[in-house]
Amino acid sequence: MAYRTISIMGPARQREFKAGGAITPGHLVEVSSTAGDVVVHSTAGGTAIAMFALEDEGQGKTITQAYADNNEVRCGVFGPGDEVYAILADGENASVGSFLESAGDGTLRVVDADASVGDIGVQSVVGIALEAVDMSGSSGADPSGRIQTMIL
Repeated sequence: MAYRTISIMGPARQREFKAGGAITPGHLVEVSSTAGDVVVHSTAGGTAIAMFALEDEGQGKTITQAYADNNEVRCGVFGPGDEVYAILADGENASVGSFLESAGDGTLRVVDADASVGDIGVQSVVGIALEAVDMSGSSGADPSGRIQTMIL
């Protein structure tokens, strides 16, 4: 099911930051340690809070319209049980219930199912897939890569 908003369920705490690069609504984002602006989450499998870029509905924009560098970005900080319409990385194949973590470019990837529990950092898991999305045949920027995700 396609949604027209990034925040599907839950009262996201909203913040605004200056963009430190191009950001698409649905990207997992982080505050830059150098400039205090917001950038796409840059560490694959790294620790992340569930902060996602939201659509700029105040300007009449949709979830497909990216923020440009230096623009104000609306971000939502989500808590456990909240649902977001995130972006699954190209090349990934998520099943319902797959654990998802940062792919290092603002998108999410499936946590390696073969990894032992000790190898998976609890802080790296952002959420679980609530729908099956197959991006394994995709390359480049595929707009069909949206995935309904429940935050853990």
